[in-house]
Amino acid sequence: MKLLFSEQNSDYGRYQYSYAIWAVPEPGETPAQIFNAGFLPSSRQLDRFYLCRQVRVRLAKFKPSSENRRILRKGADITVTLVPRAEFVYTPARRQFFKTYADARFGNDVMTFERLDSLFSTPIISHLLVYTDSKSGAEIGVATLYVEGKELAYYYYAFYDLNYFNRSLGMFMMTAAVELFAERGYQFVYLGTCYSEQALYKTQFEGGEFFTGFRWSENLDELKYLIRRDAGKSDKHLLETEEYREQFYPEGLPALAAGSAFKIKI
Repeated sequence: MKLLFSEQNSDYGRYQYSYAIWAVPEPGETPAQIFNAGFLPSSRQLDRFYLCRQVRVRLAKFKPSSENRRILRKGADITVTLVPRAEFVYTPARRQFFKTYADARFGNDVMTFERLDSLFSTPIISHLLVYTDSKSGAEIGVATLYVEGKELAYYYYAFYDLNYFNRSLGMFMMTAAVELFAERGYQFVYLGTCYSEQALYKTQFEGGEFFTGFRWSENLDELKYLIRRDAGKSDKHLLETEEYREQFYPEGLPALAAGSAFKIKI
């Protein structure tokens, strides 16, 4: 992959010069390789990715916790079906269902019908998980996915009937997805970014790890440190912060650099 560094606001007084880091696939590279390097898609065509603090579950290590099992019991009467995009019929009823959910959760017309239609016609959706109430037969939720072989499943947008909110349907959908892909022998489920305490629900799976910018970490205390740091004020880059290095990487910067996935040959 080729990397592009897109300049953001600078703080000359503190010698902080920030860049958004994009990855552009080269011929022969797969999205799974780029996900594994810490990037998520910034284009629905899968032709541009951005480096971020994202969360994934290493499924070989996943075992349902007591909390996971509690959530799964709440949806015991919900069936989950993995459907290839080519077999999923994007009906007017489903289109309206997705729009109603998006308006309620994201704000009116934040996701327009045009944006919604575009979403369902791009490579970033290869499969969908369809959730059905087995008692009524009603389709109550759909999660959009990018699936590549057995290497990864990227849990993207989820849409569901908000009348089921008190049954923790959203959390059930994610938990059921992790369990399904673990049972089918996949390597990873990617769950998106984590930059706030509200997003920590993505870490409640054994085998969970997050990308620090230079490695994948299983240390939840480290992630919580980064979230607290985001909420405060800092006059240093993360790796310039002695407290962070001493607490999580006492072996020193050379050892930390040796474990980095990124290397440029000159």
